[in-house]
Amino acid sequence: MQFSFIMSKFVLRDRTQEASGVSHEEMEAALKLTPNIYERLGKEEGIEELSTLFYNRVFDSETKKEAPWFYNIFASSTKTEAIENQYRFFVQTFGGPDLYAQKKGKYTRLVGRHANYPIGHGAATLWVKHMMCALYEHSKIKMVEEEVRKQTLLALQKYFTYQAHFIVVASEYMRPDQLSGGTKIDEGRIW
Repeated sequence: MQFSFIMSKFVLRDRTQEASGVSHEEMEAALKLTPNIYERLGKEEGIEELSTLFYNRVFDSETKKEAPWFYNIFASSTKTEAIENQYRFFVQTFGGPDLYAQKKGKYTRLVGRHANYPIGHGAATLWVKHMMCALYEHSKIKMVEEEVRKQTLLALQKYFTYQAHFIVVASEYMRPDQLSGGTKIDEGRIW
Protein backbone atom coordinates (compact mmCIF):
# COMPACT_ATOMS: atom_id res chain seq x y z
CA MET A 1 0.00 0.00 0.00
CA GLN A 2 1.34 3.42 -0.98
CA PHE A 3 0.72 6.50 1.15
CA SER A 4 1.27 10.00 -0.04
CA PHE A 5 1.57 12.90 2.33
CA ILE A 6 -1.04 15.55 1.70
CA MET A 7 -0.50 18.89 3.37
CA SER A 8 -3.75 20.55 4.40
CA LYS A 9 -4.22 24.27 3.87
CA PHE A 10 -4.63 24.65 7.62
CA VAL A 11 -1.23 23.11 8.35
CA LEU A 12 0.32 25.31 5.65
CA ARG A 13 -1.30 28.35 7.25
CA ASP A 14 -0.01 27.38 10.69
CA ARG A 15 3.52 26.81 9.39
CA THR A 16 3.42 30.08 7.48
CA GLN A 17 2.31 31.93 10.60
CA GLU A 18 5.20 30.37 12.54
CA ALA A 19 7.66 31.49 9.85
CA SER A 20 6.22 34.95 9.20
CA GLY A 21 4.63 36.01 12.49
CA VAL A 22 1.46 36.88 10.55
CA SER A 23 -1.78 34.89 10.63
CA HIS A 24 -3.80 34.02 7.55
CA GLU A 25 -6.60 36.23 8.83
CA GLU A 26 -4.22 39.20 9.26
CA MET A 27 -2.97 38.68 5.71
CA GLU A 28 -6.49 38.54 4.30
CA ALA A 29 -7.44 41.79 6.05
CA ALA A 30 -5.50 43.69 3.37
CA LEU A 31 -7.85 42.25 0.75
CA LYS A 32 -10.93 43.45 2.65
CA LEU A 33 -10.04 47.12 3.10
CA THR A 34 -12.44 49.79 1.88
CA PRO A 35 -11.49 51.46 -0.34
CA ASN A 36 -9.51 48.49 -1.60
CA ILE A 37 -5.72 48.38 -2.11
CA TYR A 38 -6.13 48.76 -5.87
CA GLU A 39 -7.79 52.14 -5.31
CA ARG A 40 -5.52 53.18 -2.44
CA LEU A 41 -2.41 52.65 -4.58
CA GLY A 42 -3.83 54.62 -7.52
CA LYS A 43 -5.28 51.83 -9.67
CA GLU A 44 -3.20 50.61 -12.65
CA GLU A 45 -0.88 53.62 -12.74
CA GLY A 46 -0.11 53.42 -9.01
CA ILE A 47 0.43 49.67 -9.05
CA GLU A 48 2.75 49.98 -12.03
CA GLU A 49 4.68 52.57 -10.03
CA LEU A 50 4.94 50.17 -7.06
CA SER A 51 6.19 47.28 -9.22
CA THR A 52 8.67 49.57 -10.94
CA LEU A 53 9.98 50.93 -7.62
CA PHE A 54 10.31 47.38 -6.28
CA TYR A 55 12.18 45.99 -9.29
CA ASN A 56 14.39 49.06 -9.50
CA ARG A 57 15.60 48.01 -6.06
CA VAL A 58 15.94 44.31 -6.98
CA PHE A 59 17.88 44.99 -10.18
CA ASP A 60 20.00 47.75 -8.58
CA SER A 61 23.76 47.31 -8.69
CA GLU A 62 23.88 47.49 -4.87
CA THR A 63 21.53 44.51 -4.59
CA LYS A 64 23.61 42.59 -7.13
CA LYS A 65 26.74 43.37 -5.13
CA GLU A 66 25.41 42.95 -1.56
CA ALA A 67 23.02 40.06 -2.13
CA PRO A 68 23.85 38.30 -5.42
CA TRP A 69 22.02 35.19 -4.21
CA PHE A 70 18.83 37.30 -3.99
CA TYR A 71 19.32 38.99 -7.35
CA ASN A 72 19.95 35.60 -8.99
CA ILE A 73 16.41 34.51 -8.10
CA PHE A 74 15.17 37.15 -10.56
CA ALA A 75 17.90 36.82 -13.18
CA SER A 76 15.86 34.54 -15.47
CA SER A 77 13.49 37.42 -16.25
CA THR A 78 14.18 40.83 -17.63
CA LYS A 79 13.30 43.76 -15.43
CA THR A 80 10.48 44.65 -17.82
CA GLU A 81 9.02 41.11 -17.67
CA ALA A 82 9.24 41.06 -13.89
CA ILE A 83 7.51 44.43 -13.55
CA GLU A 84 4.73 43.39 -15.92
CA ASN A 85 4.06 40.06 -14.19
CA GLN A 86 3.98 41.58 -10.72
CA TYR A 87 1.90 44.53 -11.92
CA ARG A 88 -0.72 42.24 -13.48
CA PHE A 89 -0.82 40.04 -10.37
CA PHE A 90 -1.20 43.00 -7.98
CA VAL A 91 -3.89 44.72 -10.09
CA GLN A 92 -5.99 41.55 -10.06
CA THR A 93 -5.26 40.56 -6.45
CA PHE A 94 -5.92 43.98 -4.99
CA GLY A 95 -9.31 44.56 -6.62
CA GLY A 96 -8.74 45.66 -10.21
CA PRO A 97 -9.40 43.95 -13.54
CA ASP A 98 -8.22 40.38 -14.13
CA LEU A 99 -5.05 41.34 -16.02
CA TYR A 100 -3.07 38.42 -14.61
CA ALA A 101 -5.66 35.84 -15.65
CA GLN A 102 -5.76 37.32 -19.16
CA LYS A 103 -2.06 36.52 -19.56
CA LYS A 104 -1.39 33.56 -17.27
CA GLY A 105 -4.72 31.74 -17.10
CA LYS A 106 -7.49 31.29 -14.57
CA TYR A 107 -5.35 30.32 -11.56
CA THR A 108 -2.57 32.45 -10.14
CA ARG A 109 -0.55 29.42 -9.01
CA LEU A 110 1.73 31.69 -7.02
CA VAL A 111 3.62 28.88 -5.32
CA GLY A 112 3.98 26.79 -8.48
CA ARG A 113 5.35 29.76 -10.41
CA HIS A 114 8.07 30.28 -7.79
CA ALA A 115 8.86 26.67 -6.83
CA ASN A 116 11.76 26.31 -9.27
CA TYR A 117 13.64 29.19 -7.69
CA PRO A 118 15.95 28.86 -4.67
CA ILE A 119 13.73 30.87 -2.33
CA GLY A 120 14.22 30.47 1.41
CA HIS A 121 13.03 32.48 4.38
CA GLY A 122 16.01 34.86 4.06
CA ALA A 123 14.96 35.69 0.51
CA ALA A 124 11.35 36.12 1.62
CA THR A 125 12.43 38.58 4.30
CA LEU A 126 14.61 40.54 1.87
CA TRP A 127 11.77 40.57 -0.69
CA VAL A 128 9.46 42.12 1.92
CA LYS A 129 12.13 44.68 2.86
CA HIS A 130 12.46 45.82 -0.76
CA MET A 131 8.67 45.90 -1.19
CA MET A 132 8.16 47.96 1.95
CA CYS A 133 10.87 50.41 0.83
CA ALA A 134 9.07 50.69 -2.52
CA LEU A 135 5.80 51.39 -0.70
CA TYR A 136 7.41 54.14 1.38
CA GLU A 137 8.74 55.70 -1.86
CA HIS A 138 5.35 55.41 -3.62
CA SER A 139 3.97 58.84 -4.58
CA LYS A 140 0.30 58.03 -3.87
CA ILE A 141 1.01 56.55 -0.41
CA LYS A 142 3.00 59.65 0.52
CA MET A 143 0.02 61.90 -0.27
CA VAL A 144 -2.82 60.21 1.64
CA GLU A 145 -3.82 61.25 5.14
CA GLU A 146 -1.65 59.77 7.88
CA GLU A 147 -4.22 57.36 9.35
CA VAL A 148 -5.06 55.86 5.93
CA ARG A 149 -1.34 55.64 5.08
CA LYS A 150 -0.56 53.80 8.33
CA GLN A 151 -3.49 51.42 7.84
CA THR A 152 -2.51 50.70 4.23
CA LEU A 153 1.18 50.17 4.98
CA LEU A 154 0.48 47.88 7.95
CA ALA A 155 -2.07 45.83 5.99
CA LEU A 156 0.32 45.46 3.06
CA GLN A 157 3.27 44.63 5.29
CA LYS A 158 1.25 41.78 6.79
CA TYR A 159 -0.02 40.66 3.40
CA PHE A 160 3.43 40.64 1.78
CA THR A 161 5.16 39.07 4.78
CA TYR A 162 2.66 36.22 4.95
CA GLN A 163 2.63 35.60 1.19
CA ALA A 164 6.42 35.66 0.84
CA HIS A 165 6.83 33.08 3.59
CA PHE A 166 3.85 31.05 2.34
CA ILE A 167 5.66 30.56 -0.97
CA VAL A 168 8.65 29.15 0.92
CA VAL A 169 6.60 26.88 3.18
CA ALA A 170 4.25 25.59 0.47
CA SER A 171 7.02 24.98 -2.06
CA GLU A 172 8.41 22.29 0.24
CA TYR A 173 5.28 20.25 -0.56
CA MET A 174 5.04 20.84 -4.31
CA ARG A 175 4.69 17.85 -6.59
CA PRO A 176 6.37 18.03 -10.02
CA ASP A 177 2.95 18.28 -11.72
CA GLN A 178 2.19 21.43 -9.71
CA LEU A 179 5.15 23.40 -11.02
CA SER A 180 4.20 26.08 -13.48
CA GLY A 181 6.62 26.94 -16.22
CA GLY A 182 4.07 28.73 -18.35
CA THR A 183 0.69 27.93 -19.83
CA LYS A 184 -0.87 27.90 -23.27
CA ILE A 185 -1.78 31.51 -22.63
CA ASP A 186 1.72 32.45 -21.57
CA GLU A 187 4.36 30.60 -23.53
CA GLY A 188 8.05 31.37 -23.41
CA ARG A 189 10.54 32.10 -20.70
CA ILE A 190 8.47 34.46 -18.56
CA TRP A 191 8.91 32.07 -15.62
